Amino acid sequence: MSRICQLTGKKAMGGNSVSFSNHKTRRQFKVNLKRKRFFVPETNEWVTLRVSTSALKNINKKGIFACLKEAKENGILA
Repeated sequence: MSRICQLTGKKAMGGNSVSFSNHKTRRQFKVNLKRKRFFVPETNEWVTLRVSTSALKNINKKGIFACLKEAKENGILA
């Protein structure tokens, strides 16, 4: 399973690791993913998702149903 957020579509991105002597080597910035179980009251069911911590903040703000609907509209969630 790849490290991609199921709600926002966030995934690892590349960049440089820069030392004190300004020597640059390639590295990856990975997504902070958590496996969480959410209860969706509108459908009266539990959903397990692998989401980033920034997506958790969005869920707390908007609600799980709105976030799921938005992800389906954007084509991220099937």
